[in-house]
Amino acid sequence: MTPQIFFMLPANKMPPLMKQVHARNYRRIFFGLLFSALVPILGPNSSAQAEKRIIDLTHPFDETTLYWPTNKSFHLDSAHRGRTEKGYWYESNDYSASEHGGTHLDAPAHFAENRWHVDDIPLDRLIGPGVVVDLRFKTMPNPDYLIRAEDFHEWEHQFGTILENSIVLVLTGWDQYWPSKKDYLGTDLPGDVEHLHFPGFSEDAARFLARDRKVSAVGLDTPSLDYGQSKDFKAHRVFGEANVPGFENLHQLGALPTRGFRVIALPMKIGKGSGAPLRIVAELD
Repeated sequence: MTPQIFFMLPANKMPPLMKQVHARNYRRIFFGLLFSALVPILGPNSSAQAEKRIIDLTHPFDETTLYWPTNKSFHLDSAHRGRTEKGYWYESNDYSASEHGGTHLDAPAHFAENRWHVDDIPLDRLIGPGVVVDLRFKTMPNPDYLIRAEDFHEWEHQFGTILENSIVLVLTGWDQYWPSKKDYLGTDLPGDVEHLHFPGFSEDAARFLARDRKVSAVGLDTPSLDYGQSKDFKAHRVFGEANVPGFENLHQLGALPTRGFRVIALPMKIGKGSGAPLRIVAELD
């Protein structure tokens, strides 16, 4: 290859037009070198890589969102959508819903007197290291499965002790039935709480996690911390007395590893709320 030789005049001796060309070339070279240096750091698809590291565990809130049979469902009413008289675009909606429906947080005060409401819960109880306890092989064959302390002992024997201040998420597989009321809840009749069928925590499982493991929070992919046929809601009461928040109706737990992720669970900060809509994600290590 024939070598090419370039001659560059000093900037103070360049004609005005050449100075402009010189400045443009300099900027191109500078930003080209900067981009080349950043590509190995950010990667060619850094935003896509970031999305892969963050898993959304939240169901959308819309007309299909599932609520407890006795609770009011989610409604979104358009207040305005379109061009204004001055020609600019404007959208605004009114919404209403019960606290307890869709992906949401149960505050300890939901079933325990003088315990934390939504706005009382410290953020460090809602953000922290998570573990997924996969019990699908037990829950899927039995819609009324009661998750017991023994299930966690067996899990720990295989994966190690659940550490203090962990956020424990139980994978039952019920997420696959969303948003079918009949399949997810066990009934599609308004107000029908007699025919609810889905897995949940037993009293001894709740005591084990709250007292023995001192977890920060618990969650699962079913409508309730208690199983569907519960009449006394003992798991809710145990977790509530221990000031352990609960996350219900979680999504995509099957996309998470057993360990190696951080949970970020941020509810709507409702003053004196017994529960609240929740945006919850997992950030993979």
